[in-house]
Amino acid sequence: MVFGPHPLQQGGAVLETTMSLTQLLRSGGDDRPAPPVTVQTLLEKRRTGEPITALTAYDYPTACLVDRAGIDLILVGDSVGMAVLGYESTLPVTMDEMVHHTRAVARGVRRALLVADMPFGSYHVSAEEAVRNAARLIKEAGAHAVKIEGGRTRAALVQRVVEAEIPVVAHIGLTPQSVHRMSGYQVQGRSTEAVEGLYADAAALQAAGAAAIVLEGIPREVAARITAQTSLPTIGIGAGPDCNGQILVFHDLFNLTFSPPAKFVRRYGDAAALFSNGLEQFRNDVLAGNFPGDAESYHLPRKVSAELAEAGLLEPVSAADGQREVLAHDAVQLREAGALNRMAGD
Repeated sequence: MVFGPHPLQQGGAVLETTMSLTQLLRSGGDDRPAPPVTVQTLLEKRRTGEPITALTAYDYPTACLVDRAGIDLILVGDSVGMAVLGYESTLPVTMDEMVHHTRAVARGVRRALLVADMPFGSYHVSAEEAVRNAARLIKEAGAHAVKIEGGRTRAALVQRVVEAEIPVVAHIGLTPQSVHRMSGYQVQGRSTEAVEGLYADAAALQAAGAAAIVLEGIPREVAARITAQTSLPTIGIGAGPDCNGQILVFHDLFNLTFSPPAKFVRRYGDAAALFSNGLEQFRNDVLAGNFPGDAESYHLPRKVSAELAEAGLLEPVSAADGQREVLAHDAVQLREAGALNRMAGD
């Protein structure tokens, strides 16, 4: 996604071969290959103390932005239900929806480790069904790993999925799919018994072969102890700064949730205000007749225009309009020639 002047717009004329956002995203940026992030990369970062960066993405344009920003891990979370689909919780999200959105994100990822959430109900009936659904996210959608919520009670399941050659990112603490059992989205691990349970969860998931573990909505001190005691890379969200990495929801970063942020969210921009202002300006320009202008319009070649006008098939233009038409036509021709030359050079 591009903010500000269009990169192919110069002197009021836009390259006519550029017709879509997809073309722009695929052609822009640095095309040099970067080493892909793998589960081994996360382990190495933990060993060296280099922080792991992670964000959610739910579509192709966002995936392009996040991946090109150098983020290590991209999660197609079932939070897509609330952030994009308008659901009240993550519970209604289906496997088909997760496959659909993961496919879109996978098309935009060149470097990051792509992890897809196993949605509620996709791994709760049987281990066989869980492995089948996890395989769909890898085989059909292009994910590199899956994320499964739950601690000790999910350890055997995690092991089964890992034995099927599918890396698993575990998730303990505040697990949104357990919202009804937890009676809402509340910080977990605030009693001695609960803290001991989280320690046991992390140990069981490590033994089951998990590749990493998300710690959500737990006290900083507890997350720090888990990070110190386990060999797994820990990725925190609302778990303090002592984890090996941090993850947030993309829409939270840029004020696109249309609700008050959680305590652990830090906003890095106000896309809602940016988009709202742009939408208002677009509407006003259309209503005032200011968009599109001549510079945003395509023109006939001069010869064809003259022939049509002489045949009475085209309204004659004024001298001023004709001059603008000539200038615009010449500019387009020059830019098209330049684009073809650049493509030939590539």
